[in-house]
Amino acid sequence: MSKIKVMDEVLANKIAAGEVVEKCMNVVKELVENSIDAKSDEIKIELVDSGVKKIQVTDNGVGMDKDDAVLAFSRHATSKLLSEDDLFNIASLGFRGEALPSIASVANVHLKTCNGSEGVEVEIDGGTLISVEPADLRRGTSITVSNLFYNTPVRLKYLKNLYTELAHTVDYVEKMALSYPDIKFTLINNDKILLQTDGSGNLLKVIHRIYGLAVSKKMIEIKGENDDYEVSGYISYPEIVKGSRNVLTTLVNGRIIRNTELNKCILDSYHTYIAVDKTPIVVLKINTDPSLIDINIHPTKMDIKFSKMAELKDLITTLITEQLEKLTLIPTIQKEEFVTKEEENHLFESYLEEKKETKEKITFEKPSLEFTYEIKEEEVPYQKQEEEKEEEHERIKKMFPVGLVHGTYIIAENEEGMFVIDQHAANERINYERYLKELGTHEKQVTDLLFPVTIEFPANEFIILKEHFDILERIGISYEEFGMNTLIIRSVPVWLPSSNLEEALRKIFDVIIRTEDFDSYKFSEKVAITLACKMSIKANDHIELSDMEVLLERLRACQNPFTCPHGRPTIITYSKYELEKLFKRAAD
Repeated sequence: MSKIKVMDEVLANKIAAGEVVEKCMNVVKELVENSIDAKSDEIKIELVDSGVKKIQVTDNGVGMDKDDAVLAFSRHATSKLLSEDDLFNIASLGFRGEALPSIASVANVHLKTCNGSEGVEVEIDGGTLISVEPADLRRGTSITVSNLFYNTPVRLKYLKNLYTELAHTVDYVEKMALSYPDIKFTLINNDKILLQTDGSGNLLKVIHRIYGLAVSKKMIEIKGENDDYEVSGYISYPEIVKGSRNVLTTLVNGRIIRNTELNKCILDSYHTYIAVDKTPIVVLKINTDPSLIDINIHPTKMDIKFSKMAELKDLITTLITEQLEKLTLIPTIQKEEFVTKEEENHLFESYLEEKKETKEKITFEKPSLEFTYEIKEEEVPYQKQEEEKEEEHERIKKMFPVGLVHGTYIIAENEEGMFVIDQHAANERINYERYLKELGTHEKQVTDLLFPVTIEFPANEFIILKEHFDILERIGISYEEFGMNTLIIRSVPVWLPSSNLEEALRKIFDVIIRTEDFDSYKFSEKVAITLACKMSIKANDHIELSDMEVLLERLRACQNPFTCPHGRPTIITYSKYELEKLFKRAAD
């Protein structure tokens, strides 16, 4: 007698539910995606006890007739794939036909739908069809899922607490609202509105609804395309960062995805602007031909494969770095004031209006000159050099130092306000850019040492170092082996600090010994960061006003004068107006 039997549909659906439905958020996700595919422009999600007791999703989409409403709960029944070729050109969010039958197999489901000419109600209990009745003619669909996992208590046991379940759902709906700003989303839990967007199509308004005014005013719009991809969205100023990568929202053809490679590309674009353990707030919308992506690689459809990933990463990197290099990224200290949600919304509308007026003014003005960072002095007269250097410094206007606080923070001023500069971070940025430039130069200028430096290594480290002696020659360090595990350094690059030469050399050797990937740029950067950190002036190193002036001018000349190589700010400012508010010289 045959041992292998075809399982019945209810059992198959319960097994599928194990892949598709893990928590309340998965139910909301599948139902909302169906509403979007049904061309809805208004979607309402109502939860009771975070969705454990009840999830109701109501839309104003195209609806279904009686036959489709019943067939929708059959496994692999879908209107989105008609042939095998369609699998390679998927434009809809759903396509497998597994979601509704899987949900219905582990819950009580009540469906009410109308296509404009016929209304129908369908009730299903644990995968069993209970009733099909006529309904009113309100166009759209309302589907209610009650008592999730009531017939699979093991699954119910592993649901998280209500707050965690709700947090997952809120996060998902927020990301869908970012993906579809032209759809009006409303999310309610236990009769309390948690999110409501206006469906105006303005992405920045949705960002404001989710993150608040402090974030939305510090977002930068990006937009660009190449032959294969269109990329648009918003990125935050480096000062607006979080400790979780969940604030990286990546959307491909309207689908929320999590892709490690894309996340790394975004973070690399912020390199040295933010600390390594921080993440900027980013909303990135990527549009491409469906044939260039494969979304059929994971049951939740949260990850996809790209056919031309290198071209996409180049486009994203270029768009982000170009914007960051144009901006003045000095954090402004402002007096914190409590405002209601209504007042905050009013302030945001005023901000949008002010931004619009500024944009309109700019279109009629003569375009400003772009900044240039490399001036070949021998090619321009002295007076022209000074003029171009002033243009080059426009990202930070000239500052005049007035003193030092705690032996660490330089206080400076100009007509715009007061500036506080971290002398170590500022000097670190200056040295980092200088060392990185020198390490990338092909023609090395070296100096012979009057007194050679002798450095001894542990045997295991010397073995590793011997494998990479070519790196020393590439940097411009001339050496001789001397006895056991010892090097005599005869000449060094001229840019190495002579006052701490042995310490600088040891830092370079340490980087070589610890490095596994000898990519030319990454290695040079590690050396530059290490040397810049160790060779810069420290906190409590008291310097004179003349030294402060030199430091500030060199900082202004940096390509990125706003952060040290580790992403810490070099400078913050109090505007003149904020100072006057603090001292009650100006009205609020």
